[in-house]
Amino acid sequence: MIVSIKNEHLAIDFSTKGAELQRIVGIDSAINYMWSGDARFWGKFSPVLFPIVGALKDNTYEYQGQKYKLSRHGFARDMEFEHQIQSPTEISFKLKHTKETLAVYPFEFELTIRYRLQGASLQCTYHVFNPSEKTILFSIGGHPAFAAPLNNEGIYTDYYLQFDSDDELTYHHIVDNLVADQTTAIQLKDKILPLKQELFYEDALVLKKLKSTHIRLLNTKNYSGLNFHFEGFPYFGIWAAKDADFVCLEPWCGIADSLNHNEQLEEKEGMEKLAAGETWQRSWEVCCF
Repeated sequence: MIVSIKNEHLAIDFSTKGAELQRIVGIDSAINYMWSGDARFWGKFSPVLFPIVGALKDNTYEYQGQKYKLSRHGFARDMEFEHQIQSPTEISFKLKHTKETLAVYPFEFELTIRYRLQGASLQCTYHVFNPSEKTILFSIGGHPAFAAPLNNEGIYTDYYLQFDSDDELTYHHIVDNLVADQTTAIQLKDKILPLKQELFYEDALVLKKLKSTHIRLLNTKNYSGLNFHFEGFPYFGIWAAKDADFVCLEPWCGIADSLNHNEQLEEKEGMEKLAAGETWQRSWEVCCF
């Protein structure tokens, strides 16, 4: 089911499946800042990655002596969320553990995702609550895909990403969906990464040491673009499907398994630990212009 919020600047559509952000449309400009969801390339828009980010080695992990199977990016993106429209400009989605989730992820949880419009900005906040009497382990991340070109004006290579604090991006290579030790450094002139589709032919650029907390998607043809702000996410991914007209800006608390990981969940890089009765929270925000 599609549900919506709006204000005088932006109109936003979501799917209750996966609590997925699907459209950000400028009221005056009619620009849709999100990817179209063309299934020939990639049929999603902004999946929520939970309770893992990326892939597990052999899609398997072990916890307290028992092995479990969990597919890439976890199950939240494929599940129906309960939703509540808090106001014309705010909506929340909630997902709780079920018998089915406990079979593949042996932790009780409550995941709430809140989206709030303020001016020309949309904020997305992840809340994870631990209702159980034991510590839970999880990862979570965003995967929003922004259109490039916007409004079909220009071509992909007219667009670029501008970072607020990085002069170099050192990314880890992906091999069979897992993170390799091999890295490549990209030098950024004026903190700018020009977009070209070949950047993503191998897979995402997986960044473990990004300094920036603001990334701008801009172009050389007009003044339309967006500012993406995030804090408290130790990992970041930049990705596009092969030859598709979008770029994903992905703040992560968690990361795919390394090639040599031992499959022990408690030793997996990037896992968050949440004590009984505690709540965890992170946010990202996109401002459109």
